[in-house]
Amino acid sequence: MYTYPDNFRAQKVLIAAQYSKIAVKVAKDFVFGETNKSASFLKKFPLGKVPAFETDDGQYLTESNAIAHYVANDQLKGKSKLDQAQILQWVNFAEGEILPAASAWLFPIIGILPFNKQTAERAKEDIKKVLSVINDHLLTRTYLVGERITLADITMALTLVELYKQVLDTQFRKPYVNANRWFNTIVNQKEVKSVIGEVQLAVKAAEFDPKKLAEFQGKKAGGPAKGGKAPQKPDAPKEGGKKDAKKKEADEDEKDETDEILAAEPKSKDPFEQFPKSDTFNFDEFKRCYSNEDETKSIPFFWEKFDPKTYSIWFCEYKYNNELEKVFMSCNLITGMFQRIDKLRKNAFASMCLFGTDNNSTISGVWVWKSHELAFTLSPDWQVDYEVYDWKKLDPNNEATKKLVQQYFSWTGTDKDGRAFNQGKIFK
Repeated sequence: MYTYPDNFRAQKVLIAAQYSKIAVKVAKDFVFGETNKSASFLKKFPLGKVPAFETDDGQYLTESNAIAHYVANDQLKGKSKLDQAQILQWVNFAEGEILPAASAWLFPIIGILPFNKQTAERAKEDIKKVLSVINDHLLTRTYLVGERITLADITMALTLVELYKQVLDTQFRKPYVNANRWFNTIVNQKEVKSVIGEVQLAVKAAEFDPKKLAEFQGKKAGGPAKGGKAPQKPDAPKEGGKKDAKKKEADEDEKDETDEILAAEPKSKDPFEQFPKSDTFNFDEFKRCYSNEDETKSIPFFWEKFDPKTYSIWFCEYKYNNELEKVFMSCNLITGMFQRIDKLRKNAFASMCLFGTDNNSTISGVWVWKSHELAFTLSPDWQVDYEVYDWKKLDPNNEATKKLVQQYFSWTGTDKDGRAFNQGKIFK
């Protein structure tokens, strides 16, 4: 297996191997940013991501959850079809619901992203929700699925471990007795401790330190030459700025390895630079109007200024509405998507709505962005969630489009099957 030290994704694989009593050899000469960019590595693993896994018979695997599944024994993978499905459910929950919020909260503290108070508070609330889900589920259970440890427990615990170590202090974790008991049980198993060592729970939550960000920015700028002076570092960005998304351009896709940001990749070019600017539609002006004015003013303002030559309107519908359960969990799907495409905010606006109630709901939304292409295809950073939605480009001159915009921007009405509006989220 190819990976860098202390990669929590690779640790999932190594822990699964401990339970299965399979020897996994970790490449000792791997250097992130060099080895995974070499021609020989890319021939085997075209995306250049780690962990990457090569079997004894010359087969290749990427994506840590797939590798962990490969090395896991039957107990870890689930012995019945229902157990296997439930394990997959929790694995996806960790990846889609916990990791985005954990990254948004922890990255500024680690020092690899600027601090934004609104983003941090939103991440904290998201973590509270997922901990509540776990806590309720474990009220009468020792493990997430069945009566023994599975990949569900390993994946969830490894996704939560940095939160518990750095920010889930005594007071924060106090309401989640069942979740805490389960977490401590998992991380103290000998198979887990042999990989990640002793886990010390946070007593006091770590906080953002501007010096760490400045140091990281200095490293990305190349750092000082040996014996020379360090380059001048910019002041840490002030929180609450109007263009938070722009301040986050150093961030990599959250679905990628979280620590890969430390590899100092150059900033990617804005995919929207290739498209012309509008002379009449000031997108930021509309967003401010929408935020500060009632819909009776902001929606007419939108249609007055909208430039159909430069911008397009799209409608999306979640493909798997029949799988939606609790309303707050469904809303977390929307929040997670927003967090993972945060760098798209500069050039997009969306109103995503949930209609219906628990176990009978749908997700859909109206999006506006610069260009007439499906925006998510313009950058690999944005190709995380969009495929679970059906996308339809709307005609701005069509009366039906104007009705949809009115409904979704004002959070009213019903979905196509008559479910009443429940709640919505804005991406701007």
